[in-house]
Amino acid sequence: MDTIDTIDMAELIEQSYQLAEMINESQEVASYHAAKALMEQDVEAVRLRKLFEQKKEVFEEVQRFGKYHPDFERVSKEVRELKRSLEMLDSVQAFKRSENQLDEMLYKVSRIIADAVSESIKVPSNNPFLEAMSQGCGTGGSCGCSTKRK
Repeated sequence: MDTIDTIDMAELIEQSYQLAEMINESQEVASYHAAKALMEQDVEAVRLRKLFEQKKEVFEEVQRFGKYHPDFERVSKEVRELKRSLEMLDSVQAFKRSENQLDEMLYKVSRIIADAVSESIKVPSNNPFLEAMSQGCGTGGSCGCSTKRK
């Protein structure tokens, strides 16, 4: 009977740390940290974020009663407008772009690892388009759909 050589768990963990170090040294991570720092130094972004958090707490209180609360429409509109104002800032947009690029890289690495085991393994992503491209219905093909990537 042939024996299958398996990698030692300690070696696997060590290689995982090496992969994590490579990821941390990537351009995507550097861009993410730089964009985050710029956003955190943007006075208007900090002001709007604090205001948004405050309004969000008020909204959560109002939302308990739903559309029957007398301030529901006003508070909902204020929260949406604040969120939109925050998202329109250049520093926030740059941060979101860098965050998406980092998420895409992490998804690709995770997808490669998962596919090495089985193509039916789910790999979560913050981007639903990446997930949709990788699998069919997400059940591992039990419905008969194709789980192969296109």
